[in-house]
Amino acid sequence: MGETHTMTDEQRRGLALEYFKKLDAGEAFFDLFAEDAQVYFPKWGVATGIEEIEEMFADVAETANAMSHDYATFNYVVDDETVVVEGTSTGEAADGTEWRPDGTPGGGRWCDVFEIRDGKIHRLFIYLDPDYAGADTDRYPWLEGEE
Repeated sequence: MGETHTMTDEQRRGLALEYFKKLDAGEAFFDLFAEDAQVYFPKWGVATGIEEIEEMFADVAETANAMSHDYATFNYVVDDETVVVEGTSTGEAADGTEWRPDGTPGGGRWCDVFEIRDGKIHRLFIYLDPDYAGADTDRYPWLEGEE
């Protein structure tokens, strides 16, 4: 059984922020997760354990050429082991379409829910529109009118 570490709210916030910074920099971040962690990504489902989490992030990485999160505007809500982070991102989808924090065309705004304890992320559920390029115009025709 692993060692138990008491964490402060600031330490939990810091670990969540470290995840985003490593993700944006293209650095390895899987060491931030517990071995049996779960990660949810829309339209992918729930990945359980490091191997599945790596597979999920590899699949998701194919949908974007670049992404960066606006750390300065993150909104954090911390309640014991739960850390909710709401924020914005900018980036470029795999087809070259850029997205901005204003939600144009499809991406930009997101909310992630972490469970962090003993110095590791045990659960990360990511809530966003995975149609970063706003290409799903068959189901959402109002997207066609955007520049």
